[in-house]
Amino acid sequence: MGFAQLVIGPAGSGKSTYCSSLYQHCETMRRTIHIVNLDPAAESFDYPVAMDIRELVSLDDVMEELGLGPNGGLMYCMEHLEENLDDWLTDELDNYLDDDYLVFDCPGQIELFSHVPMLRNFVDHLKRKNFNVCAVYLLDSQFITDVTKFISGCMASLSAMVQLELPHVNILSKMDLVTNKRDIEDYLNPEPRFLLSELNQRMAPQFGKLNKALIELVDEYSMVSFLPLDLRKESSIRYILSQIDNCIQFGEDADVKVKDFEEDEDAD
Repeated sequence: MGFAQLVIGPAGSGKSTYCSSLYQHCETMRRTIHIVNLDPAAESFDYPVAMDIRELVSLDDVMEELGLGPNGGLMYCMEHLEENLDDWLTDELDNYLDDDYLVFDCPGQIELFSHVPMLRNFVDHLKRKNFNVCAVYLLDSQFITDVTKFISGCMASLSAMVQLELPHVNILSKMDLVTNKRDIEDYLNPEPRFLLSELNQRMAPQFGKLNKALIELVDEYSMVSFLPLDLRKESSIRYILSQIDNCIQFGEDADVKVKDFEEDEDAD
């Protein structure tokens, strides 16, 4: 059985930076992970790329030959990937062992994980290849400055969760860039009544019933729980990784190190 993270989130939310920091952390811990680039618009990386969609299709070539813009060209590239799941992707996946750990760095086009079925089909293909997959949704913490933006972020994340039907870990990225962390703390583990009160204060009275329905929806799906990620702290990265590992059951089949206990007994 293989293991995989599907790193998604809006453009500029820090997905590639997260992948880079995760790779460096695992390298320090002498743990092996493989980063996969699924963004045809990516230009450079500061970590080894195990698989690269640009080997399959070039965004620049698509834009030039078909006369498409950046967004249309990227969507075409992702559709081309979908058409080659049984060929290119399968051949690439065959290079890895059953217990390998892959991290897929995805593009930031929100339609890919909200309503276009491409990523869903990609995930289903990984499952058929016996991978345990977890969606890692990144949201820029600097975006969460008031309750309306928080609810907007929750709705986008919920849309991805419903579309992909995967274990879901929500991360507030770029916490190291937040100047006033008190503005964020209220939204890490907020009470529904607090959210509703704040929302009613900012919205017109006629939206009262809608506000109540939104808060109940967020609370019911447990979407109000975001994990803060501060890349300056190894402990923060380690905690995030442990939560994701738990979702995909990584390490549960590891052998118990009986030898360590025997050595301790001999020492006594």
